[in-house]
Amino acid sequence: MNWLNDYIRPRIRSLVGEQKEVPDNLWKKCPSCEGMLFHRDLEDNHNVCYHCNHHLRISVKKRLELMFDGGQYEKIALPDVAFDPLKFKDRKKYSDRLKDAQSKTGLKDAMTLAKGTIGGQKVVIAAFNFSFMGGSMGSAVGEAIVKAAEEAVKDKAALITIPASGGARMQEGMLSLVQMPRSIIAVEMVKDAKLPYIVLLTDPTTGGVSASFAMVGDIHLAEPGSTIGFAGRRVIEETVRETLPDDFQTAEYLQDHGIVDMVVERKDLHETLGRILGLLMNKKAKKAA
Repeated sequence: MNWLNDYIRPRIRSLVGEQKEVPDNLWKKCPSCEGMLFHRDLEDNHNVCYHCNHHLRISVKKRLELMFDGGQYEKIALPDVAFDPLKFKDRKKYSDRLKDAQSKTGLKDAMTLAKGTIGGQKVVIAAFNFSFMGGSMGSAVGEAIVKAAEEAVKDKAALITIPASGGARMQEGMLSLVQMPRSIIAVEMVKDAKLPYIVLLTDPTTGGVSASFAMVGDIHLAEPGSTIGFAGRRVIEETVRETLPDDFQTAEYLQDHGIVDMVVERKDLHETLGRILGLLMNKKAKKAA
């Protein structure tokens, strides 16, 4: 009996009795086709569904690694701005919301600046992070766009912005709305220097961001299926009292209507940008000569 209790039963428990913890993020469901995606396969495919080709959102870090030559780039520090200048509070203090977002994302604000090369051409990229308060544009983001434009002019580099935003940051009131004209003035500095300004529209690009710097690029690229527009579909339908097309406000719809120049799959983005920059930057160099 002791042999049974001391050896056999513990042995059985060790084999079948202990449950191993399984991470929650091993599998992800595609929001388009609802197919199950294994996390490693999804990462290897640049966060694109390998069942239906739906482009899921991707982190700024992964996106920058995908876009820059060899995945190598140098981060540009965001300028300092006033922290919660209006002392705004709704259900929660704005200062607390900022701290929570910074803690969750490890970022200072909703934008990341970086510089490097694409296809051998110098580039400054200003990329939004939607996970930081919905990628909303406040003073810090506006200041970051100005900084990116200044860096591009200083380095004689192309400027690429990658919006992924719900619009202006309501907690900053008029200060956030001021960033709309400021951002346009900033990118005009790049154009005045005869340098390319390219916009990569991603999901979602809406609100004040879509009504400012995101729509004044020399060339507009977009990721497949991205939602791009100012107001929401329901608001527009109630205003115009018409039923909108099913593909309204998608990247493909905007391409068909001349607002987007190219819809580019994520896997082709680096090569496509390299070709565009090679044409634009080499043309500029020949003119200067």
